[in-house]
Amino acid sequence: MNRLYILILLILSGNIVFAQNTSTPPTVDEIKILPVLFQQRSAEYRALCYQAFNLAELRINCIKKRDIRKGHLAIITDLDETILDNSYSEANLIREGKSYSSASWKKWTDLSAATAVPGAVAFLKFVHQKGIEIYYISNRKTDELASTLKNLQKLGLPNADEAHTLLYAQDSPKEVRRQLVMKDHEVVMLLGDNLNDFADVFEKKSIDERFQSTDNFRKVWGSKFIVLPNPVYGEWENALYNYDFKLSPEEKKATRLKLLKGY
Repeated sequence: MNRLYILILLILSGNIVFAQNTSTPPTVDEIKILPVLFQQRSAEYRALCYQAFNLAELRINCIKKRDIRKGHLAIITDLDETILDNSYSEANLIREGKSYSSASWKKWTDLSAATAVPGAVAFLKFVHQKGIEIYYISNRKTDELASTLKNLQKLGLPNADEAHTLLYAQDSPKEVRRQLVMKDHEVVMLLGDNLNDFADVFEKKSIDERFQSTDNFRKVWGSKFIVLPNPVYGEWENALYNYDFKLSPEEKKATRLKLLKGY
């Protein structure tokens, strides 16, 4: 029996597996294609954003006028994926076959080109008209302050100034900056896409710990705490890998598969 005939028999019987049929672990950027498309192209994403801001407006309207007249009321909001849509940066990285880096992020923020999350501008203007101050607390670095303020001002957002925009500096976690605002203001609402935007109990915690803290705060979601959707990145993703940033793409893929719950 000649070798060609044997080879044909092996192929037909399925006993030969070609290398091209073995899928390689996708890169981080490939994994993010669908989440980025969801943010940019799905009407469902827009609906979720409008829903969050509509609920936030209802809650602000519940504040008694006499309390507002007393002054010193404020809301605290995150910026990225809460007020500012940065999906363009992620899309660019995917197209160029690159991964996130601090340099690529700085290149993006220097453009001051982020658009507003659907419903964000109208809501913040509504809050400002009510006589409530707005504080922007973001983990953008302080060397991004000028470009960030330029972006906020281009969108016509109220309180877009240095006094109301608290960015990340060394040894200044979000909780420290929140406490600075709370020292002189009654904070009536916090908005964010990452649970770290609301309380430090969510920072660098396991999945189970984050679940438990979420349950502990069950009464304030949708009232004092308003969450915006972000399927692209966040603390939830870091928790999947137990904050081990040295894992290879193969190890990350194995971890994701292990964490899936089937039936």
